[in-house]
Amino acid sequence: MNIIDILLAIIPVTIFYAAPLILTALGGVFSERAGVVNIGLEGLMVMGAFTAIVTNLMMADTLGGFTPYASLLLAAIISGLFAIIHAVASVSFRADQVVSGVAINFLALGVSLFLVQELYRAGQTGQVSRPIYSNDIPLLSDIPIIGEMFFTHHVTSYIAVILAFVVWFVIFKTPFGLRLRSVGEHPMAADTNGINVYRTRYIGVILSGVLAGLGGGVFALTITGNFSGATISGQGFMALAAMIFGKWHPLGAMGAAFFFGFAQSLSDVAAGIPFLESIPPVFLLIAPYVLTILALAGFIGRAEAPKAIGTPYIKGSR
Repeated sequence: MNIIDILLAIIPVTIFYAAPLILTALGGVFSERAGVVNIGLEGLMVMGAFTAIVTNLMMADTLGGFTPYASLLLAAIISGLFAIIHAVASVSFRADQVVSGVAINFLALGVSLFLVQELYRAGQTGQVSRPIYSNDIPLLSDIPIIGEMFFTHHVTSYIAVILAFVVWFVIFKTPFGLRLRSVGEHPMAADTNGINVYRTRYIGVILSGVLAGLGGGVFALTITGNFSGATISGQGFMALAAMIFGKWHPLGAMGAAFFFGFAQSLSDVAAGIPFLESIPPVFLLIAPYVLTILALAGFIGRAEAPKAIGTPYIKGSR
């Protein structure tokens, strides 16, 4: 097997696994740039995955080919609404943001599994009949080697990459992005200049819910095809690590998500790659989680967070 064959085996699978991580990491960027720690990305992904699968199962006959996209839209909306719980606790009630995020993770998993049990009388749903399939981009997919690597993917993979650039533009090139970053760096100064710190932080947290829900829905409809308690098993924390590894920058987060997507792909492609097939499968399966721990522990380069992150803002205080 030559280097081209190895790349053809690894790159498509890397992009496949990276798409949900990119979307969720972008959500984390919105929240934490506004100064609110969001450990609850995992739970928001769970709600997105649950909503997307249940909607797909219930509406497949009615909506036809539009079903997966309607499922993703509803997943984004429901997770955005669910994120309001974190916003209320963290922004309005000034609760510990880490504790609130952990509570979101437990609450999302408990609520979703309870509803699955009530709806299907089982611990998991059935397989969806209308998942998201990969598609070739006309002309581009016919390019030798490059076409097979980069232009034969799910539409959601392209959307994730495009959104990374859109989020970069919004955060760094628009007045809204300037206000968002200002409340994450120096909320008192932002308040003095007429920026509503509470409203801006609410918007940041809600946007994080929308994008994390979209990420969870994409993961469920492209990778698993059903929902259970193990559908989202650490992907939210990988996205959180990608955001930190990417230094709270949308494009950096996207690059880090590709890195973690690569780590996830190893267990899938190892059987066909000579220097990987001799590695015990368990090591390849745990590789993404080990890398997540390393990233969160700061061994892959120190990253400077927004200065006011994790600090509740009290109007009029110094």
